[in-house]
Amino acid sequence: AAGTGKVEIAGATVGEVIAAASVLYGDEFVNLVPECRVWLNGDLTQESAQVDENDEIALLPPVSGG
Repeated sequence: AAGTGKVEIAGATVGEVIAAASVLYGDEFVNLVPECRVWLNGDLTQESAQVDENDEIALLPPVSGG
């Protein structure tokens, strides 16, 4: 939905970074976020988690397999 696999976005918490990304990427991104799991440095996380410039946040949408 963001159209990229990697981007640097400033924020003090995971939630702030997601909010900034939502402004940057628009409605398609915003509509997908509630369906995603949010990971910080490879661990499931909450939006209140603190981040610094070296952290990696990943939003993983649900997938189906077979």
